[in-house]
Amino acid sequence: MKKVTIPLIRLVPGLILGPASWLGPYVVINSLFLPALIQNLDPANKVKLVAIFSMCGMIVSAISNIIAGAVSDNTRSRFGKRTPSMVVGAFFFMLTSVGAAFSPNIPVLLIFWMLTNVGLNFMVAPIVAWIDMAPKGSEGTASSAYGGLGMALGNNGFNVVGALFLSRFRLGFIIFGIFTFVGILVSALIVHEPSNLDEKIQKKSKEERFSWKDLKTVFPSWKKGRDYYLALIGKLFQGIGNFAITGYILYIMTDFLHRGSQTQSSIQLINTIMLVLGIFMGFVAGPISDKFKILKMPIVIATFFLAIGAIALFILRNELGIIIYAFSAGIGMGMWNSLDNLLNLKVIPDKNRVAFFLGVYNLGNSLPQAVAPVIAATVISSFGYSGIFIVSAIFSLIGGFSMFMIKGVKR
Repeated sequence: MKKVTIPLIRLVPGLILGPASWLGPYVVINSLFLPALIQNLDPANKVKLVAIFSMCGMIVSAISNIIAGAVSDNTRSRFGKRTPSMVVGAFFFMLTSVGAAFSPNIPVLLIFWMLTNVGLNFMVAPIVAWIDMAPKGSEGTASSAYGGLGMALGNNGFNVVGALFLSRFRLGFIIFGIFTFVGILVSALIVHEPSNLDEKIQKKSKEERFSWKDLKTVFPSWKKGRDYYLALIGKLFQGIGNFAITGYILYIMTDFLHRGSQTQSSIQLINTIMLVLGIFMGFVAGPISDKFKILKMPIVIATFFLAIGAIALFILRNELGIIIYAFSAGIGMGMWNSLDNLLNLKVIPDKNRVAFFLGVYNLGNSLPQAVAPVIAATVISSFGYSGIFIVSAIFSLIGGFSMFMIKGVKR
């Protein structure tokens, strides 16, 4: 199968705007608007309900992400292999976000939230597969555009604006849902993926076809996919460590740090610092990786910065702690996001199913946001909010150790 190559002048803008358009609204809704709406509908059970919403979102994400990757891999259209799934997913995400905004009670909100996760994952799996369309020798630059710039904007840039809507969170659902659809549509037009109608569907042998009796046709054995599984484990643990804090950032500010009227400004401060550092890493990490042929070790080092940030916030519990956390987490997440997708491309066990394996790998973005609040809620009920930061540091370091154990990428 001939590899599709997109010039960087089109691919890079799409890899910045695309992930920012799905991740930004999702992070804002998940970390700010959803907890605020839950608190409005049922304040007595808010911590427990955030965990329930996260668990339901995780289940839906796990199923829909795998399906979306498989659908994208087998799509033949005049708009290419990836574009149709992501545009349809973005439109569905917009509709369900608007529905969530008008939810009158918790059960209705939960239904719309699960549907929102379906739309989300039909964007994630195809967009990240665009990285594989980079010209040879420019993969690091493409990965850095996606992770270092696009995800930095998504993770932090949108939260700066989103904090302004904390008192109008229902309107926030609508505005950010619409932005997702518009942003994905524009990024698809910029990249302008070529038609693949003439692409032949590779027929699989009897041994390669899916069988419920042999799941190795879907997921390879540990021996064959060891490095891929280690990368996936690393991403999941690092993600849980990060989102254990960001998933409860609103409640941490109000109930743990007691920021009161300064809650909005504190959230904006954290995300502004992390945004600036994330963008900086996005500009430098990928090109440096390409030039010096280093990939694994910067990702491992990134987890140490995340752990330092969590411990600083736990020990200091004041504005200085907030600033140290923002700087450390900003460097760590910027470095990680710039390079981890490229690392995963290096260890994919089947190059004919790139979107499938990238889609599964990118459950490391959505699943931690679902799992972390469940773990955090359990820790909060047992040890209070302070326990979150210890869990965050430990999980981040486990993620780094898993990445370090990868053998196929030497440094």
